[in-house]
Amino acid sequence: MATEIVWFRRDLRVHDHPALDAARAGTDRLVPVFCLDDRLLQGRHASGPRTHFMLECLRELDEALRQRGSGLVVRHGPPERELRELARETGAEAIHFTADVTPFARQRGARVSQALEDEAVELRPHPGLYVADRPGDVRTRKGSPQTVFSPYHRAWLAEGRRAIAPTPRNLPPLPDGLDSGDVPCLSDLGLAQEVEEPARGGETAGRERMRAFLGGPVHDYAGDHDALGRDNGSRLSPYLRFGCVSALELESLLPGGEGPDAFRRQLCWRDFYAQLLLHHPDNARLEFRERYRETIDWNRSDEDFDAWCEGRTGYPLVDAGMRQLRREGWMHNRARLVVGSFLTKHLGIDWRRGERWFMRMLIDGDEASNNGNWQWIGSVGVDPQPVYRRVYNPARQQERHDPEGVYVRRYVPELDPVPDRYLSEPWTMPDDVQCEVGCTIGTDYPAPIVDHRAARELALERYRQAGLRAEISRL
Repeated sequence: MATEIVWFRRDLRVHDHPALDAARAGTDRLVPVFCLDDRLLQGRHASGPRTHFMLECLRELDEALRQRGSGLVVRHGPPERELRELARETGAEAIHFTADVTPFARQRGARVSQALEDEAVELRPHPGLYVADRPGDVRTRKGSPQTVFSPYHRAWLAEGRRAIAPTPRNLPPLPDGLDSGDVPCLSDLGLAQEVEEPARGGETAGRERMRAFLGGPVHDYAGDHDALGRDNGSRLSPYLRFGCVSALELESLLPGGEGPDAFRRQLCWRDFYAQLLLHHPDNARLEFRERYRETIDWNRSDEDFDAWCEGRTGYPLVDAGMRQLRREGWMHNRARLVVGSFLTKHLGIDWRRGERWFMRMLIDGDEASNNGNWQWIGSVGVDPQPVYRRVYNPARQQERHDPEGVYVRRYVPELDPVPDRYLSEPWTMPDDVQCEVGCTIGTDYPAPIVDHRAARELALERYRQAGLRAEISRL
């Protein structure tokens, strides 16, 4: 009897799953498997919140497979060992998986391929993580990888799309006597949940959120996506991160109009950063712009970094964003830009420290997108804009994107009684007003840890000096 394996990684769904669709066709027995790899679970991007979400996704995936006559096999160990042993045990002839672009994913795939060299088992990659089948193949007219978003976006829009894979109603059974294992608890993996109100994991929750977004908010997305108080974004990023929702299916369901087009552009950013890391794997640890590699004199203050992480910088919008992260394991995209600018420019702290903190706390933490966005806001990546364009004034950003203070008051409740006119800069509140509303700056809410104008000038000088060092080193 023919047996084939589907190696699930971050494609935890049954809808539009090319690898699953290919594996089930013409086989008598199917073995869906997920490998709990300690190199990921305990690696440099270890995350209790994200792993908790993933475990919920795995439990639901197991149930969806069981409803179709199969089930999820769970193995704990390096895939190169576990998949080889599973193939031997079941007599599998092929292992199907969804291809990824990150350096670790590609290395892991190469190790599995090497482990199977002496086995009569074929390793077969399939698309399914991105809108474009192969985001790295969307290139310039000369065939070079893209490093600027706008031309990538134009080429990406013109790229063909594969057909949506059918959702299986029935699947071939697991081999008799196969130990399927169990999805563990978070504590079993030595991790802890650090988020108070995380989103629910799984394909059902992801598809519910997708339908809700497409049923209304997407039409206003162009005008609403930066509106912090209205919070009308999709919140689909965690489900895209773990493949509970297919990015291609999501794009295929978008109607016409300005709002859907703006959201489609955001899906393109995801593909853009994926291909960027594919073609420039050193970006995982180094600045894309070589002139800023080891030339910026970063501030190494743990005290400043801790104040940023804990949401007590004295700048309400920054603190609201960082407290939302701790509460939900997620942050509004506009807030991500503001807090990233504040860390790298106002505090002068290395973007890599912010990247690591986000990867620890974010349920949707995706290495390619997180790295690309941190380098973008830190002015060390592919963004062609000059440094001064990415030094955001938190107070002006708040006035523009949260004018009624809905977002700030939601996550920084001690500022709830502060009058609107002082909310973006509460330290300007007169003493008698502070006393009247019961919010004393420096006691009930922190005073600003830096002055915006002075910090901005220092940031511009820091980058200018880094550029000079780079020029000198080339002489």
